[in-house]
Amino acid sequence: MSPDLGRVLVVDDTLNDREILARRLARKGYAVSVADTARELLERIRTESVDLVLLDIEMPDITGLDALVAVRQHYTAVHLPVIMVTARNQSEEIVKVLELGANDYLTKPIDFPVALARIRIHLSLMRAEQALRASEERYALAARGSHDGLWDWNLRNDTIGFSCRWKSMLGYSETEIGDSPEEWFSRIHEGDREKVRRCVAEHLDGQTSHVEIEARMLHKDGGFRWMLTRGVMVRDDDGAPVRMAGSQTDITEGKVADPMTGFPNRVLFLDRLSRSIAYRRRHPDSLFAVLVVDLGGFKLINDSLGYAVGDRLLIGVATRLESSLRQIDTVPCLDPSFTIARLGGDAFTIILTDLADPSDAMRVAERLLNELRRPFHIDDKELFSSMSIGIALSTLARQQPEDYLRDADTAMHRAKALGKGRYVVFDALVSA
Repeated sequence: MSPDLGRVLVVDDTLNDREILARRLARKGYAVSVADTARELLERIRTESVDLVLLDIEMPDITGLDALVAVRQHYTAVHLPVIMVTARNQSEEIVKVLELGANDYLTKPIDFPVALARIRIHLSLMRAEQALRASEERYALAARGSHDGLWDWNLRNDTIGFSCRWKSMLGYSETEIGDSPEEWFSRIHEGDREKVRRCVAEHLDGQTSHVEIEARMLHKDGGFRWMLTRGVMVRDDDGAPVRMAGSQTDITEGKVADPMTGFPNRVLFLDRLSRSIAYRRRHPDSLFAVLVVDLGGFKLINDSLGYAVGDRLLIGVATRLESSLRQIDTVPCLDPSFTIARLGGDAFTIILTDLADPSDAMRVAERLLNELRRPFHIDDKELFSSMSIGIALSTLARQQPEDYLRDADTAMHRAKALGKGRYVVFDALVSA
């Protein structure tokens, strides 16, 4: 006897019937055990591993029907199949047996090939259900534990299931996003939407082996996040697409962050500056400023001491800039109302928001210059930096983020021309 085919418990109060059936099942490779009362059945399934029960209806003390009811209080038809055995082939009794939770029935005298076929079928169904349940549990665990958001698109009824992680990446709770494809496409940035639709359509047409595309997705807070979407479709026997499933990965940091300092890069900086400009249009009394900070003599350090030292100096400057801004108490509510970015090379840019007065930006510039005059210690070397800062104050005359960068950069070059360690506020009349 082998438990691989299944463990069958034969319950019958007639010795001859149960022993004959048990021997024949054993010869077919099943692991078989026997019980002569329904009371013994309940004890055996609590203490032994049983996959299927053959249960006779007509038994003394506790009938097979009563035993079936007791079994179903603890085990579903999926967890423990029960095939009832009856000597009466009456439709009323058979219907009652099935209504009480039996998986199937056999009539006496038992036709063994029929019994064998039904045992095989119900054990197969049980294992299929168990495998499906295990697969669903693994998927649920993977979905909860995955850093990625998961999606599953039923192409036949045009609905998409989004995992909790997919929704939370965009700032939403589980109940705030439905199952329509527009929940996905409507949140794609209008500059990327057609590109994503085309990529999906080409995959559905069989032109590509999978979907893999980067696009900006609208977050609940009003900003956009860069997402990498991957997916692959499944076809039916006729070759028609029926399903597409995949993942969504937040790649915002890699897309908008400077790899050396971790500060926002130009893409993110311009996005945040655009928000500051839009906010000022709605609230004309609000003030902000853009600073461009230039590290003087950086090329000489790279040429004389090497790029490794130059990189460490840049990181040191970035750290000091950030810590200095967080310590400034002359600007009300400055933390976290600032953004520092590295646009490349030795240039940093800063947005100061929630300013009470334009002079606050000048006091910040003075503080930064004082902090950056202190030496940097790198590889037992004492390095000094000379900084120049240009300031562009907010005004309704400037409409684009690039206008602020241009004017702050112009002021920074004027500061360099006047000497080291200075700041200059952009003045359109002086620059004209």
